[in-house]
Amino acid sequence: MIASMSKVQQFARDRFPELLDALKTSGYRCIGPQIRDGAILYDTLDSFDQLPKGQQDHQSPGEYRITEISSPRNFSWANGPQALKPYLFAPHEVLWKANIDANKDITFSEAGLDVPPLAVIGVRACDLAALGLQDAHFIGRPDPDPYYAKRREQLFLVAVNCTHPADTCFCVSTGDGPQATAGYDLVLSELDDCFLIEAGSERGEAILAMISTSDAVPEAIAIAATENEAAANRQTRSLPSRNLRDQLFANLEHPRWNDVAERCLSCGNCTSVCPTCFCYSENEQPSLQGNESNHIREWDSCFTHGHSYVHGFVVRPDTGTRYRQWLTHKLGSWHDQFGRSGCVGCGRCISWCPVGIDITEEASAVCMEPEK
Repeated sequence: MIASMSKVQQFARDRFPELLDALKTSGYRCIGPQIRDGAILYDTLDSFDQLPKGQQDHQSPGEYRITEISSPRNFSWANGPQALKPYLFAPHEVLWKANIDANKDITFSEAGLDVPPLAVIGVRACDLAALGLQDAHFIGRPDPDPYYAKRREQLFLVAVNCTHPADTCFCVSTGDGPQATAGYDLVLSELDDCFLIEAGSERGEAILAMISTSDAVPEAIAIAATENEAAANRQTRSLPSRNLRDQLFANLEHPRWNDVAERCLSCGNCTSVCPTCFCYSENEQPSLQGNESNHIREWDSCFTHGHSYVHGFVVRPDTGTRYRQWLTHKLGSWHDQFGRSGCVGCGRCISWCPVGIDITEEASAVCMEPEK
């Protein structure tokens, strides 16, 4: 287990509802993992029984499915397609409104944002790392994004250490998992008969004081540590290095870019499920009556045709240049912006790519093979 603000505590599995009650009493709306449309997604969590008990995911390039297993556990699976990103950086939102009155005078107004406190249960280490990168982009700058900042202030995170990584996971090679080390309010380690719990913030300490726990026994701590180590050892995929900036930019004309372009559909699935991608577009959405208009922000992708449109021409007109932009930015120039790679090793882009393109294979091919 990791060092945090409190000693390691434990509580029996049937005591989990006390955690939900403590969060609700403190004013949080709880969301947690549930099976929806054949995948594990976050949804409103009112009861412990809504969690996916005895379920495990099987992921491979271009494939994701859920199967039942004989287990009392509720978190014996890797991440589904949904990360924390939609709860902070909204896929579609109104930034401001414009209205024109009978005298043809135009007024502008803020859209307003009512954000109730939100507690997310089941967050994994890779998504905590991704949240740190999103924070750096949206609020770690002189002009912080007010919409993101307001949601972030109201967010309470209950992490769960990962014990069942998918075949597509490679967070060990990026240094972002499978154990949560920072960024959470509470962190859980799940065993068959109980949960271990630690606080990582003052808010977490306050919630922890509201539930019935006891000091964790050494045997339980040892089992959790062993399972975490085993989860790390099971990962078979990896990036060749945590910093590929120089290798990628030295191989901008590598033939692998054309090879991957023949397979890539430019669908943007990888950027949608990626927990760190933050591209967006802003557009006007006028009413049919013509008397008002909403200025909206919505997710965009560097794989779309219009993303690189500049003054009458498209800078990246084909799939090869778009994929190259995505990979060289994610694994290369993010080091210039944020001091590290933009990849946290969650593997979502591999599982949810319709044609099964593997970012670890493509990066290795470009960086490790000699240019032809």
